[in-house]
Amino acid sequence: MKIIIIKYNAGNVCSVLYALKRLGVEATISDNPDEIRNAEKVIFPGVGEASTTMSYLKERGLDKVILDLKQPVLGICLGQQLLCRYSEEGKVNCLGVFPQQVKKFISSCHKIPQMGWNDIYDLKSPLFTGINEHSFVYFVNGYYVEYGLNTIASTNYILPFSAALQKDNFFTTQFHPEKSGDIGHKILENFLAI
Repeated sequence: MKIIIIKYNAGNVCSVLYALKRLGVEATISDNPDEIRNAEKVIFPGVGEASTTMSYLKERGLDKVILDLKQPVLGICLGQQLLCRYSEEGKVNCLGVFPQQVKKFISSCHKIPQMGWNDIYDLKSPLFTGINEHSFVYFVNGYYVEYGLNTIASTNYILPFSAALQKDNFFTTQFHPEKSGDIGHKILENFLAI
């Protein structure tokens, strides 16, 4: 199986590569449009800032490549946010696969960004086959995706929000499956089996 992890100006790409290796799966990190288009599965991870990352994707034509993908795609963290319509981080229009907006957490009594383990619930996708409701996964985020028709998992930090989304061949998680222990590994296995 040919798996491509999209290379762009974002952190955490290698963590996903190592998580796949722990599952016995080889993947390639690439920003080559042809390699990305010809992959059987594509993973779009990231930790970074939305507006500068969108500029980077557009400069290299990767925005159009991602939107044209027909194979299963998994967006993780920033990857999820960039697949939404608009982000308050840098006030930027994103890829628009999902109609939701990405909003900034606002609180005077909670730590922002949130960094730690939250439970996920209302699980509604093959991505969560074999995963129990209220399983704990690892989040690092100062922004969140609002609820919508494409929400396939929820969580709560300051307020309830989308922990995962799905539309057609696009699957996303706000949390980091590659840092979420056995639960995260099972989610990655489920994605690879789709």
